[in-house]
Amino acid sequence: MAVEMIKREHLIHSQYESEQAMLAEFEQGHYTYDQPYVKLNPYHVVPLAAVVAFKTEEPVAVTVAVKGKEEAGTISHTYEAATTHVLPVLGLYADYNNTVEITLATGEVHCFNLQTEPLHAMALKPTKIETTSAYMKDNLMFISPTGKAYCAAYDYQGECRWYLADTFVFDIKRIKNGHFLIGSERFLEKPYTTTGVVEMDMVGKMYKEFRLPGGYHHDQLEMEDGNIMILTQDFERGTIEDLCVLVDRNTGEIIKKWDIQSVLPQEVGKSGSWTPHDWFHNNAVWYDKKTNSLSFSGRHQDAIINVDYDTCKLNWILGNPDGWPQEMVEKYFFTPVGENFDWQYEQHACLITPEGDVMCFDNGQYRAKRKEDYIKNGDNFSRGVRYKIDTDKMTIEQVWQYGKERGSEFFSPYICNVEYYADGHYLVHSGGIVMEDGKPTESLMKSAVSTENNVTRNAITVEILNDEVMFEMQVPSNYYRAEKMPLYHNGANLELGKGEILGTLGTSEEFLTEIPDLKDEGNSVPEKYKAHFAEEIDRIVFNAEFAKGQLVMLLLEGADKTYQYYVPTTEKTFTAICVASFQTDLKRAIQMNVMKEGVKGEFNIAVVIDDEKFQTGLTVTF
Repeated sequence: MAVEMIKREHLIHSQYESEQAMLAEFEQGHYTYDQPYVKLNPYHVVPLAAVVAFKTEEPVAVTVAVKGKEEAGTISHTYEAATTHVLPVLGLYADYNNTVEITLATGEVHCFNLQTEPLHAMALKPTKIETTSAYMKDNLMFISPTGKAYCAAYDYQGECRWYLADTFVFDIKRIKNGHFLIGSERFLEKPYTTTGVVEMDMVGKMYKEFRLPGGYHHDQLEMEDGNIMILTQDFERGTIEDLCVLVDRNTGEIIKKWDIQSVLPQEVGKSGSWTPHDWFHNNAVWYDKKTNSLSFSGRHQDAIINVDYDTCKLNWILGNPDGWPQEMVEKYFFTPVGENFDWQYEQHACLITPEGDVMCFDNGQYRAKRKEDYIKNGDNFSRGVRYKIDTDKMTIEQVWQYGKERGSEFFSPYICNVEYYADGHYLVHSGGIVMEDGKPTESLMKSAVSTENNVTRNAITVEILNDEVMFEMQVPSNYYRAEKMPLYHNGANLELGKGEILGTLGTSEEFLTEIPDLKDEGNSVPEKYKAHFAEEIDRIVFNAEFAKGQLVMLLLEGADKTYQYYVPTTEKTFTAICVASFQTDLKRAIQMNVMKEGVKGEFNIAVVIDDEKFQTGLTVTF
């Protein structure tokens, strides 16, 4: 049976083709404000968005409104004056005959209806929403997925008004131009590394993909000059999630690196989830302009560390000092002062407030450094916490927390975040709540991957203003982070044109040891291995299922050279799967990437399995 090769077009390219077709249709007609051109989901990934287009004789500002099911639910935006109007329409209801109102600044008004499809099953509905339209105003609550769900946004009634119909993961962050950054939908390496970060707008158009040789995980942020800080790793050195890079906004090139291996020893300060492979597990990066420093959240060290931006020199460590060398404790750790103090454990999403305080989501997993002191999940708690630190006296005081009083129902052993809006105004997102038979599961891995019927998940997002809960939403799955923001940001028309694929995935490491000559019987790869390939713009992706420890090689056989690539089949153990969206039901599934960079020519693809060589019948040209 022939092995399949799927051609996967990059979303930037397919979107450009669709945009060109849309514009051609628009230009062929005589569309006016009262008879506009309308395209639902024009960029394929936001089913609850549309584009409306028309021309006016004179430049005029235009207000587009999606009428709410009640008046408070109306979402509107005014666009800058122009004669050609190509305008995003955001905030449609699913499975609903939406009324869209176009109002010209000159006073003319026109309404039309837009019927949408039912909400996708992976855009989940909240089971609880408690807030008011007066509090939320034009904001929606965005939650990004951890499991089999989509990134989605909800209004004050819990209505889904926006979602991304593809596997875009990790944090969603709005940037200065009104677009947002989120992890690429292109999976790179287990358990959840993607090819990079993408820049999109709310109508779903992708403007840039920033690719990295070590891929992307967990967090990213835009600097004042527009360049982007991205968490990554160097796969070749055998550890993960311990590298941060600054990427040029215009070229995708790496400008600067911060290597956490150069800052901390790897064998001390271990949390209960520590492994040599995933020794630090950095899940956040925060830049503080006042101190010109970066803060990183090391889940597997139970520590938030702060380093100098320019030199990467360690400034301080926030966490329980048990298990750390005494000379480091005396130099870098804080001493608690005041009452009602708890250290944070396996924390996420650190930030520095304008006052210089430190906030994070304290997951509390194990809630101790020594195994004999570990606390069971059923007796534990998670919370948002704010600490006041004095870097001269090296003291720390707990000045605020929310979540401890809710006990185990609010306990998330993984993921989650906090947000600071103003003094006394915070978001706390406990997105990793997992119950087994109605009680918090004691198995951390079940948090991300279990499909057993007795395992249930929940995400609770809370906003607190002056110690009063102003917003609470619960959704029956696990969600990585929550962010509150409006759908609309600036007053410009849609930005037209082709996006850019920047940076590089690097080159694939060749296996240089000579393979003994194997008799080539010309046999096809046996069907039991479920082998198939996909070709993308920058790589060949090999997927298959092998037994543990099988010797597998992928060969690109050309006229002048054969490239050999080792395919790992050993089973990797992960103590944290923060995003399970890319997990498959195949127990021994592998993915092998062969990057196109550095390889030229036409090649036949063969696979060596143990001591047999098989032909795939596939030919590729690089």
